Amino acid sequence: MTDTDDMAEFHWMMDMVQTVDVGIVVLSKDFSVKVWNGFMESHSGLLPSQVHDKSLFELYPDINENWFRRKSQPVFELRTRAFMTWEQRPFLFKFPNYRPITGSEDYMYQNITLSPLASATGQVDNICMMIYDVTDVAANKKQLEALQVQISEDNEKKAVV
Repeated sequence: MTDTDDMAEFHWMMDMVQTVDVGIVVLSKDFSVKVWNGFMESHSGLLPSQVHDKSLFELYPDINENWFRRKSQPVFELRTRAFMTWEQRPFLFKFPNYRPITGSEDYMYQNITLSPLASATGQVDNICMMIYDVTDVAANKKQLEALQVQISEDNEKKAVV
């Protein structure tokens, strides 16, 4: 491969990271933001230049720092993935639901994956956080559960009569 080929490949890979419909944030060991893709820019209203090299916890003081550090520790140290689901914690980033007319939720429900990013030396100095919008799934599950409760209550009323 030539330098031109390498640069072309790098360019389309960066374009993919910026346009994929998943939030991608790369964090260093001190939890400063290194990458902030288009999904994050669109939903947060913050440009990559506004967040680059800033602490995630300064940008989002609502994130429980001790909890997030504990969740991230095995990713850095053991090189394993970590997962956060909307059932455990509805969201990490309090982004508004961008479908307020058709959606019944005020905020975007999120599933999050933390993955280790090894350097050329094999060290894990950065982690990648992928944020998935699962608002539709969460809203549907909540509606289904509410319907099940309603049916159960209706059946109990019929049994009493």
